[in-house]
Formats: sequence, structure tokens, C-alpha cells
Amino acid sequence: MLTSYFQKVRSKFLVPLFLVFFFLPTPSFAAMPVDLTALQSETVDAAATADNDAETVVKEKKKDKVKLDQYFFFSLLINLATVILIITFVYYPNYKKMDTIFTFLMFNVVIFLLTYVLNEVKISMGAAFGLFAVFSMLRYRTAGIGIKDMTYLFLFIALGLVSAIQLEFYELGIIAAIIFVTTLILDTKLIMKKEYSNTLRYEKIEMIKPDRREELIQELCSRTGLNIHRVSINEIDFLKDTAMISYYYYD
Repeated sequence: MLTSYFQKVRSKFLVPLFLVFFFLPTPSFAAMPVDLTALQSETVDAAATADNDAETVVKEKKKDKVKLDQYFFFSLLINLATVILIITFVYYPNYKKMDTIFTFLMFNVVIFLLTYVLNEVKISMGAAFGLFAVFSMLRYRTAGIGIKDMTYLFLFIALGLVSAIQLEFYELGIIAAIIFVTTLILDTKLIMKKEYSNTLRYEKIEMIKPDRREELIQELCSRTGLNIHRVSINEIDFLKDTAMISYYYYD
């Protein structure tokens, strides 16, 4: 009996529901046709926007470019010409040291290149200070050199630094000429006599007295064959009866 009752109820309600859903008008948003062209255009625009963003990120990550133009080559040429002139006409004729020429040239060229690159590329201030701190440490990790060699080393470093900051050609030429002429005048015989010095250990302790200074100079001239014109006493050792003497002479 229950089964027949449920069958009657289902037949009464299912048929009207079916008729309602069948004849019910379709909603407007369901009947609206889909515009595939608009969807494709939106997809293309989104992809283009993503590509542009990726390209922008790549451009931001790219390193700054260093331009090796005519200013670079002409500045390097003026710099090297000045260095070669100073070494050829001033340094080598006076000191006859070939081993330091390599050091002077390499310091000059490396400082020129580093200064030129740092002038073109943006780096952090900490990196710049750290780079020049390395060069300052080189002085303390190498063997001691004379004051004249240190002066020439500083001269060539300064010349490479000035040459790399992209001055006008005539300005750089004037500065290089001033450096060359000043070095030529001060470290040659053009104005004053060239004085040299050396030290020795002297065994005649009685000759170092001030009243016998002329006799000491004459004896040193006869021993060394040099034109010694003055001496100075650096150290006296009474246990060994010797003294360290610096003597000065002209070429």
C-alpha cells in the first residue's frame, strides 16, 4: 500500500515540474553568446604585459656598459707618452733601475683603467673604498723602497688617475706637460748639481772628530775616487771602534 501511495504522489508532482522547467524562458546571461575574440585579445594583452614586465626586470639587472670611445684611447695615449718620457729622460738616466720600470708602468695603466671604469659604472661606495684599501695594503706587504722610487710611484699613479677622468685633450696635455717639465727640472742637472749619497762603516774612529773633518773628506775621496764634498756621522760604535758615515758627492 505504501508503494502504490508513493507512485501516485510521484506521478502527480514530477509531471508538472517537468513541464515548468521545459517551458521556462532561458535567463539572459545564459542565452548571451560567448565572444571568443574578446577572450583571445584579453589573453594576448595579459601575455604581452607579462613579457614587458619580465623585459623591464632584465633591463634593470643588466650591468652598465663601459664606452671605449676616442676619449679613452687618446687619454691613454697621452698618459703612456708622458710616463715613457719621464722614464726615458729623467728616471732611467739617473738611477739605472730596470726592475722598477715594470712596476711603474703597470701601476699607471691599472690605475688608469680602474679609474675610467669606476667613472663609467655605478658601484657602491663601500666597494670603491675596499678597492683602494687593497692598493694601500700593497705598500706594507712588499719590500721597502727608497723615497725617490716612492715619489715616482706616486707620480705615475696620480698621472694615471688624472688621465682617466675624461678631461679635455688640451687640459690633459697641459697637466701632463707640467708634470714632465717639473720632474725634468728638479731631478736633473738643468738648474742644480745632482748630488748623490751613500753610507759606509769607517774603521778609523779618531778621524771622525769635528776638527779633522777635512782630513776625513780627503781620505774618503782618495779611497773611493769620488768628488765628496761633505760627510755626516750616523752612528758610532766604541766597542768596535767604528762609525757609520754618510758621504755626499757630485756626479
